[in-house]
Amino acid sequence: MHNPLLIAVTLLIGCGPIETDDTGKINTTPGIQWECAVDEDVPEWADQVGCWEDFGKLASEPLDASIPGARSSKTIVDRIDSDRLYFTNSQKYPIHWDFASANLSAANGMAFVPDLGSFNATEYTTPDRRFILGAITYYEEPDVWAYEIAPYDTADVEMITKAYTEIRDNAYFGQDLFFHPSSEAQGALAEGLPEEVNIITTDELFAGITYQPLNLGTTMGLLTFHTAEEVDGQYTNFREVVVLDQIPNDISIVAGIVTDAFQTPLSHINVLSQNRGTPNMSLIGAWEDPELRALEGKWVELTVGPFEHTVVEVTQAEADAWWDANRPEPLETVPMDLTVQALVNTEDILQLDTMNLSDALAVAIPAFGGKCSHFGGLSLIGDECPVPEAFGVPVFFYNQFMEENGFWARVEAWETDVDFASDPDYRHAELEQLQADMLAGTINPATLQLVLDKLAAEFPGIRMRFRSSTNAEDLGDFTGAGLYTSNSGNPDDPAEPVDMAMKATWSSVWNPRAFEERDYYSIDHRQVGMALLCHQSFPEEEANGVAITNNIFDTSGYEPAFYVNAQIDNWSVVLPELGVLSDSYLHYFDQPGQPITYLVHSNLVPPGQTVLTTAQSQELGVALASIRDYFLPAYGDRAFYAMDTEFKFDDDGIPGATPHLYMKQARPYPGWGESP
Repeated sequence: MHNPLLIAVTLLIGCGPIETDDTGKINTTPGIQWECAVDEDVPEWADQVGCWEDFGKLASEPLDASIPGARSSKTIVDRIDSDRLYFTNSQKYPIHWDFASANLSAANGMAFVPDLGSFNATEYTTPDRRFILGAITYYEEPDVWAYEIAPYDTADVEMITKAYTEIRDNAYFGQDLFFHPSSEAQGALAEGLPEEVNIITTDELFAGITYQPLNLGTTMGLLTFHTAEEVDGQYTNFREVVVLDQIPNDISIVAGIVTDAFQTPLSHINVLSQNRGTPNMSLIGAWEDPELRALEGKWVELTVGPFEHTVVEVTQAEADAWWDANRPEPLETVPMDLTVQALVNTEDILQLDTMNLSDALAVAIPAFGGKCSHFGGLSLIGDECPVPEAFGVPVFFYNQFMEENGFWARVEAWETDVDFASDPDYRHAELEQLQADMLAGTINPATLQLVLDKLAAEFPGIRMRFRSSTNAEDLGDFTGAGLYTSNSGNPDDPAEPVDMAMKATWSSVWNPRAFEERDYYSIDHRQVGMALLCHQSFPEEEANGVAITNNIFDTSGYEPAFYVNAQIDNWSVVLPELGVLSDSYLHYFDQPGQPITYLVHSNLVPPGQTVLTTAQSQELGVALASIRDYFLPAYGDRAFYAMDTEFKFDDDGIPGATPHLYMKQARPYPGWGESP
């Protein structure tokens, strides 16, 4: 289970530890002596929750773990049965319909409970619904009990108040109970709740969190402390478990990461951690934590779990044995396809007239790389998925450039160079020298003229972006996220020559970080080729962001949503400057009312405002739905299917014009990507 960005803000409430009476029973309600009420070890439900043990028998991890350290029990108030309250066993019944159909239907001598689709269509949205559906969640670190309803639930003030008071009066934690609005609409509705209903916002809940698990797992390595500046773009030994003071823009392969600042799940280092399968977490205070400092320079085992983490000392022999058993299997890259020797418009890249989407992608990627091939799919979706006009420069021209300038011979010589294999500093110097020499190299004149003619005929006067697209990225098992660079060129501006933009992008194949990443997976560097995806540049967009076409906080699939990070102008979302926050929200696009739940707000827009307007969020939602549906035949058999996308809103340089949406990229999301 993965969790989103947690932001430390001022906690506006005080929730101290729960008091116990002289019998040891937790008692928060004055005048009531609470006792454990659930005798069964595995109950179907309970009428009351009288102690922590009762709650433990009923609660499970919530479906949507957008705030970590949480356990939850579904609640149902049956309005046609004198408002009878049920605390359900959410380990056995993960969704409300499961419990209602099994225990509150005609087979139990009660009113009929319809099928799941009809149940969802009525019980969360209609005013005359039979049930008031919700959940009680205990958030461990802030020590908060919260009553919550689904973000798309349209329960009114009367329903929320009824359920809240029933739960408050039948639970030992009743006096500490808060209502937690889970959407913007519910936040507005909460203003009309009576004073007896205590309210806590998402920001207030986040303020009580210090531990943020992002990529779960166990690893072993040498525990080291580095500043973000020290590791950014530099080599760090892959057997280190690194504690960082801040979030770096980049880091080479390491055994595990602990940051002293919260991350976003779509941050660059977390995408890298997911791709590598290495544990990643945030822990406020980690940099000065005495227990971690006591283990500095020692071999440790780090376990990142959904509710807690552990760091224990191990021997080097134990760590060596662990690495021998857990080194990733070598990844094979399909060799470059050098038969495609022409510039191709992206809508013509996939051969869908003769094969299905999955096969068409498999054929296209060796010639056009992952980014360009998937963009070819975006180009075919239609008006609901607007993309900039684009074309692809196949890997043939990269290989031609490498051969004609003698660069492949240098790469082959490294295979027998002992210093290159054993000395990271020497290796990095050699790689950087190759990159410099590539910038000084010469593109075949006929090739360069081919590109210039294409730009003059179809993109006159337009500054172009030449984006990296290798045959060893965006493949699901290995995304290559952030390994390569893209560059801009303008035929009409001598300061931005097109050939330099092409060469700079090609040379990024040999970025030291990219080389180390591929080497870790035993990828044959000689088989890696770079195509170019070419379209207009967006130097002054009004908004940009990344979005996942599924709810990354709910691996069960019961709460589908789009997860979006958005930021104003061209401020980076995945590589933010220190202290800069972006909007992060879940868009429940397939639910009634299509509600949006904001997890974090950008600190670059005025308080109370959002980066995207309601209309823009809806336009983006339509595009994300079309992308999800289009690529479903190719990737839908994965354990967790989602497409990782990039977008921009740009006014095309016309002051005062309404910014247009452009989808820039789509690739299979690496999280939980294995096929069943």
